[in-house]
Formats: sequence, structure tokens, C-alpha cells
Amino acid sequence: MISEFLDFIKEYNIVGLAMAFVMGAASNELVKSIVDNMVMPVIEPLMAGVAWEEATVKLGPIVLRLGAFVADLLHFLVLAFVVFLIAKKVLKEEKVTKK
Repeated sequence: MISEFLDFIKEYNIVGLAMAFVMGAASNELVKSIVDNMVMPVIEPLMAGVAWEEATVKLGPIVLRLGAFVADLLHFLVLAFVVFLIAKKVLKEEKVTKK
């Protein structure tokens, strides 16, 4: 049973997957910091004195928290772009080594 478990860990590279998960979580914090501290201070003056994360749109009784959504969208886009760049580099190296 133990040898099957160890084979499973080796075959599916569980340790590498766990490390990638931890690095992904850490990079999320870094991207959040980049958006909050570098991107949004440039955009904030264009929002007429409203704190960007608190910007809302009222549709009758419904209040949409547009600022929070934009912040999360920016975090996602920056993180997706960073992952894209890393994947592009890794896949390029993989193609070179396969030839």
C-alpha cells in the first residue's frame, strides 16, 4: 500500500503540484499589491475623488460595487498575463528540448 502511494506521488508529481499551488497563492498577493499600489494610484485621480474600491453604481434599490469588481478584474488580468508569460517561456523551452 505504501509503495503504491509513493508511486502515485511520483507518477502525478504531487510535490511539484503542491509547490505550484503555494507559489500561485504567493503570486496572487504580489499581483494584488501591484494593482493596489502601482496601477490604481494612476487611475484613482480620474475617478473624481471617489476611493476606487468603494465606487458604486445605483440602479434603484440595487447597489453594484463596481470598484471592488474592477479591482478583482485587474488582479485577475495581471495574474493571468504573468501566468501566460511564464507558460510561454516554459513551453518554448519544452519544444526546444524535444527536438
